[in-house]
Amino acid sequence: MLIKTYGSAVFGVNAAIVIIEVNIVNGLHFFIVGMPDVAVKESQQRIESAIKSNGYEMPKRKVIINLAPADIKKEGSAYDLPMAISILAATGQAKCLNLDQYIIMGELSLDGGVRPIKGALPIAIEARKRGFKGFILPRQNAREAAVVNDLEVYGVDSMNEALAFLAGEREIEPTFVDTRNEFFTSINDYKEDFIDVKGQENVKRALEVAAAGGHNLLMIGSPGSGKTMLAKRLPSILPPLSLNEALETTKIHSVAGKIAKDASLMTTRPFRSPHHTISNVALVGGGSFPQPGEISLAHNGVLFLDELPEFKRTVLEVMRQPLEDRKIIISRSRFSIEYPSSFMLIASMNPCPCGFYNHPEKECVCMPGAVQKYLNRISGPLLDRIDIHIEVVPVPFEKLSEQRPAENSETIRYRVLKARIVQQKRFAQHPGIHCNAMMTPLLLREYSILNDAGYSLLRNAMAKLGLSARAYDRILKVSRTIADLEASENIQPAHVAEAIQYRSLDRENWAG
Repeated sequence: MLIKTYGSAVFGVNAAIVIIEVNIVNGLHFFIVGMPDVAVKESQQRIESAIKSNGYEMPKRKVIINLAPADIKKEGSAYDLPMAISILAATGQAKCLNLDQYIIMGELSLDGGVRPIKGALPIAIEARKRGFKGFILPRQNAREAAVVNDLEVYGVDSMNEALAFLAGEREIEPTFVDTRNEFFTSINDYKEDFIDVKGQENVKRALEVAAAGGHNLLMIGSPGSGKTMLAKRLPSILPPLSLNEALETTKIHSVAGKIAKDASLMTTRPFRSPHHTISNVALVGGGSFPQPGEISLAHNGVLFLDELPEFKRTVLEVMRQPLEDRKIIISRSRFSIEYPSSFMLIASMNPCPCGFYNHPEKECVCMPGAVQKYLNRISGPLLDRIDIHIEVVPVPFEKLSEQRPAENSETIRYRVLKARIVQQKRFAQHPGIHCNAMMTPLLLREYSILNDAGYSLLRNAMAKLGLSARAYDRILKVSRTIADLEASENIQPAHVAEAIQYRSLDRENWAG
């Protein structure tokens, strides 16, 4: 008897429907066809054990399972549950009604329990799009899938529970998530807050400017000066996620299996901080079975690279194209996958190998030329994509012991949000441009016009401070953002002067 159930395969951040056809015929052996990977082929042992553990019998005839369409590679263990249900339905051991109305996914344990899967959200989106009534999946993934409206999501703990539901012998309450209510009640729920930061007013100002314009930022300072503490608080001053951004971000984390148990929609901007030993593939994504990398997991949020010169040069260089295009394409011989990667890059580094170059109290013990050699680990093309360089000096005792509370994240975020609204209106007629950091040279000439005093100041700064040519566009973009923060339609000389301060590494002889 031929039985069909429906599952799904995830490619990139999207899903495709997979038809699972099971036929029991005369003969021997167990066959799975339709480009299954090793994990799918190994499901025979899991399915057989689960069926026998729950009092059913494995058929003593030939079992043929076809995963259609056969030209798409099927990966992972999430097909266990639909294949087991199909086998029991095909042998008449289970009565399964309306199988064509449900997507069924889940990994089986040897005793018939159901384990969580990856990609529940994109699968649920595709199920609703294709007109399925419901989605049967592990209970741990139910809230994640229930973010999708107009789709009944049934979380189960075991194969027997799924069989009883399909036979009409057991009622399961569909999982319901009030997406909008959950989103808006926890939209700015960050643990870190700038109120904890003592001193460092100039660095907090630089971070505010970076957040307002979507600019990449590099902090240079000695160990213990607070670089990591400041970076971790940046998401708390960024504009809140929109509902579409939250869904897009959740899809990526769902595909990567990074959604917490019983969690639903991600409501805060992601903050990713990979270790400097990370590989190229782990950063940008890919692998034998392509998965999103750290730059995609940081989509709509912050990617923080601590101790930037310690990262392998090849790892840093692969970020150049995603920083420009805000997406990454993983190409293989049979297919290519696109992952979004629109993130803010925040990096930190010591000024030299010993960490105390330019320190106000401690003396640098590095050999002559070592400082410049250390800085040269970061290539010019990558540095070209970082708009703001800011020096971070240690906080003196007087500031640390101050009882007066610092400005909190909510206050800073309000100013950032006002500046972003100005930019949204400015770029309303330019699709794909959302903030000043994204401006093309054409838009830069249109919206970053300086008056005579501003041009004179910039010309003198480039001559006297030895600023490089690549600093020119970056200064104009940052000046535009500073003007937006001040609610100024035109860029004033004071805005240019502040932007010039944020180009430390472009100064000639900065490293001595």
